[in-house]
Amino acid sequence: MLKDPSIFKAYDVRGTYPEQLDAEVTYKIGAALAQFLKPRSIAVGRDMRLSSDELFESLARGINDNGVDVIDLGLTSTDGLYFAVGRYGYDGGVMITASHNPKEYNGLKMCRQNAEPLSGQEGLRQILEIIEGETFLNGSPTRGMIIRKDVSDKYAEHCLSFIDPDKVKPYNVVIDAGNGMAGATLLPILERLPLNVTRLYFELDGNFPNHPASPIEPENLVDLQKKIGETNADFGVAFDGDADRIFLVDRFGRQLGGDMVTALVAKSLLAKHPGETVLYNLICSKAVPELIEKAGGIPLRTRVGHALIKPLMKKHNAIFGGEHSGHFYFRDNWFADSGMIAFLVCLELISVENRPLHEMVREIDPYFRSGELNSRVKSIPDKIEEVRRAYADAKQDMMDGLTVEDDDFWFNLRPSNTEPLLRLNVEAKSQNLLENKVAELLKIIRS
Repeated sequence: MLKDPSIFKAYDVRGTYPEQLDAEVTYKIGAALAQFLKPRSIAVGRDMRLSSDELFESLARGINDNGVDVIDLGLTSTDGLYFAVGRYGYDGGVMITASHNPKEYNGLKMCRQNAEPLSGQEGLRQILEIIEGETFLNGSPTRGMIIRKDVSDKYAEHCLSFIDPDKVKPYNVVIDAGNGMAGATLLPILERLPLNVTRLYFELDGNFPNHPASPIEPENLVDLQKKIGETNADFGVAFDGDADRIFLVDRFGRQLGGDMVTALVAKSLLAKHPGETVLYNLICSKAVPELIEKAGGIPLRTRVGHALIKPLMKKHNAIFGGEHSGHFYFRDNWFADSGMIAFLVCLELISVENRPLHEMVREIDPYFRSGELNSRVKSIPDKIEEVRRAYADAKQDMMDGLTVEDDDFWFNLRPSNTEPLLRLNVEAKSQNLLENKVAELLKIIRS
């Protein structure tokens, strides 16, 4: 049995070290994963967190004890792990990381062959059942090996294959790696580009001494915004801890949401591959499907979450998929997400259009947004039903929570996957209407 099964989340395993997640727990998960996948080899990467080395050793031991080889990728990013699994045909992969969480956390992101993610619906639940049934103790008469493999150069080449590096202009760019894995994985890529880069926090440090590696929160972008102003940079880029997400900041210090990055990447890819399908999650601005259609693509609206988006991308053979949270998925990357590829595609687009980032966004984005507003409520179903009744005259759907759409505004209200919270996102055609609708909705939600 695990001391705290709640570490098994919707998309990964995550908890505090060592209270919830320690060497004993990761040994069991490694053994159970090997029994579930029945693989020949599993690639394992890890980030720079203080507990990652210890957790690697116990995870690898659990995998090896079941007769399965571990391909040790060493320090890498989550999208570097996905690349290795896809490119070299490994039967599965594990990334030891807690992504953007504070330093006391760690976790495991797991996938099967072709970088197909394991989720609470498919894979993680079965692994937990194996652990609880203690069949992971059976082991194997033959023990697997640990094989070291460095994929950093091949990963860099793969990411650069999405663009023509000769088209990239010598922009002044500030990049904040957040003391996370981008500080390592960026280096062989930047060597091949003509950028003038001001580096912020490229030193790998699991203590996160400068700020949390979670750029979706505005307070963690302050240093980047300041440095953009000091260096008169053209724009800035911020990566999260495991470097699978990016956020762009324009020359005036304004953060682009993940939906605007989705729109820019879609615009670039559709210019090269017109008529393709592009997925976007339902939190994204209406500007995203409007741009996809204008660029000659087919927009497809989805629920939130990579475990849902990746299978849909395969089903529809979509060239690209984007989420408001900064996750970007590429067909030619085994349908896996990559912040690095998204950054490079945007960089090429900015260079080709030869216009400031803020002008490009202004052209495609006429709307005003609230951002995600969280509320703690007693009963999530009851509160969603109360809001649904209040807007009964508007167009509604329940694809993921409640989405209500009117002529001049829309909103989505959905439960958090991890906390007893309701998440509200509102978009409107004017700032005044946005403020009125936010106030109107929060009055109902928080009453």
